[in-house]
Amino acid sequence: MGAAPFCDVLGVLVTDAAGVTGLAAVVGRGKTPASLRATQALVLAGLGGLAAVLAAITLSPALSFGLWAAAGGLFAASVLLAARGLWRDARARASLRAALALAQDDPVSCLLTGHSGVILDQNAAARSRFGDRDGQALTRVISARMPTAAAVVARHRSLLADRAFAQETVVTPRGPLRVTAHRLAGAILWRIDDQATVPAHAGDRIGLPMLIVDPQDRILSMNAAMRDLLGRRASQLADLFPQGPIQSGQATWLAAAAGPLTVIPILLPAQEGRREIYAAPVAAGPGAPVASVAARAFEALPVALLHIGSDGRLLASNRHAQVLLDIGPDAGGSLQSLVEGLGRPVNDWVMDTLAERIPNRSEVVRARRRARELFLQVTLSRITDATGPSLLAVLHDATELKTLEQQFVQSQKMQAIGELAGGIAHDFNNLLTAITGHCDLLMLRHDPGDPDFADLVQINQNANRAAALVGQLLAFSRKQTLEPEILDLRETMGELTHLLNRLVGEKITLTLVHDPALLPIRADRRQLDQVIMNLVVNARDAMAEGGEIRVETRVVRLTEAMYRDRAEVPAGRYVTIRVIDQGHGIPPDKLGRIFEPFFTTKRVGEGTGLGLSMAYGIIKQTGGYIFVDSVVAMGTTFTIYCPAFDVPVTADAGGRAPACRHAGHAPPAR
Repeated sequence: MGAAPFCDVLGVLVTDAAGVTGLAAVVGRGKTPASLRATQALVLAGLGGLAAVLAAITLSPALSFGLWAAAGGLFAASVLLAARGLWRDARARASLRAALALAQDDPVSCLLTGHSGVILDQNAAARSRFGDRDGQALTRVISARMPTAAAVVARHRSLLADRAFAQETVVTPRGPLRVTAHRLAGAILWRIDDQATVPAHAGDRIGLPMLIVDPQDRILSMNAAMRDLLGRRASQLADLFPQGPIQSGQATWLAAAAGPLTVIPILLPAQEGRREIYAAPVAAGPGAPVASVAARAFEALPVALLHIGSDGRLLASNRHAQVLLDIGPDAGGSLQSLVEGLGRPVNDWVMDTLAERIPNRSEVVRARRRARELFLQVTLSRITDATGPSLLAVLHDATELKTLEQQFVQSQKMQAIGELAGGIAHDFNNLLTAITGHCDLLMLRHDPGDPDFADLVQINQNANRAAALVGQLLAFSRKQTLEPEILDLRETMGELTHLLNRLVGEKITLTLVHDPALLPIRADRRQLDQVIMNLVVNARDAMAEGGEIRVETRVVRLTEAMYRDRAEVPAGRYVTIRVIDQGHGIPPDKLGRIFEPFFTTKRVGEGTGLGLSMAYGIIKQTGGYIFVDSVVAMGTTFTIYCPAFDVPVTADAGGRAPACRHAGHAPPAR
């Protein structure tokens, strides 16, 4: 019987017995452990004994009868519990052994162990291989064949806490072993396959020397080309590369059979923390025997490679590099014609590396010829052959890494801006208070007809604008204290309409549409008015030729969470505010940055870049969400989700409004 069918049948049989087995607790997922049942039985027996003693010494016949009855019941319960536990354990053990009997014809050694690692049973192959070892520890039995048995068993048992199956190929002095562990209902089934081999890899089908190492740099396997090059087997990576840790794309020397050989190692990640290491030999002179191997390696390596001559021009590229850079097989020119963004001329970097004026290190650049943005990590290695020095460039796609780096830098920048705003706002407000106060005193001393009165009005207005700017910074940094109240948007928007009509001008029509069944929300009225005004002003600026701005409010019920723009809007009832314009729209490449502070799509001098970031900060602090949809040349729609306030507006004994029952509490995001 094969291993897979045997395991399927065994799993069914043991699962059927799971309801009556006491051994299921050996892997932490079964019924009551045997030790706990024994303790329960002893506690019941002890209570029964205590009741019997009390019954013997009591003077009241009625009480004595009750105590004797209780003692008898407790003794009976303890006996029944112990008998039931023994019966369940025996039945479970019999079920497991009966299931293991199915593996008697399996040529692979199968051993059944309990929670403590003690062997409960073995199949015929295991008895033939290890002898009759029932009752002995598994690690002790297999340690002669596997020196790291204790670590391997502990690792598998740890994995079985979260999964039903674990497998690992262990390299031993006598060859690889495949250790497989199955978590059953009442035990663990171990399969020790002595005939295991390391799975074949792509390197076995090419003529390029290749080997596989584990996270501890132990060599698990090597292909035929590597064995021919070494003329021997090796167990540690340090035996092949005595110079120390190797780096992908940087030349080093390999301890080959014919003496030290200069190679360029290429490291690729594999499963379970392993690494595939390809060694590309570099010819040291005319007629070097590894020249043909290096030529085959250049095209066979599963990484992007470029060969750059001593004049800095591209000599050759393999298929992976051609796909990555979107170039043809006969492409020429310099590396600078293919990549950019180094911070200095790419040709200078190439020539400095050729002349060995700078140490070899990786650089991140941007591909020029790709339609989408693509970042590449490039490592240059200097090699020498009969024609002189040249460079081998190893390219890796670093777009995801660069994106994460940009996000991290952006988060640091926004955090710094928030801390700056919170730090200077109060001091700046004190200065503005002094300016506006003295300005008010001067205005009291001058009549409106005074020539200086207009200048004083301008000073006062500009001081108020400066105070509003500080308020925007505080709202963005979330350091501003909001004063939420229960708001009916129909009333709030109605009072705001007069100001909005003056803001939009004569060429633009402002239309307000309200849901007849609109629910109230809880927010800071002054800040919410500022948000709506900013959105309407932005819509006006996007419609230089005129048009219509619609402001719509409605009640939305989300029956399930909504996921959008890396935000999760929990299920519940929301009041939405939509500001819709017919302007020029926002380009897709700028749409993801519009809520960043100081970022604006307007021309220089027309905006501070704080309006939308302030709106985002206020809505976020209120507990809502703001999203944007835009189509170039068709218009933009901003949608605000505010949790509906669905509690009747009544005051408690202290005169305070009741707490808001929001539909969602997850951190809002744009």
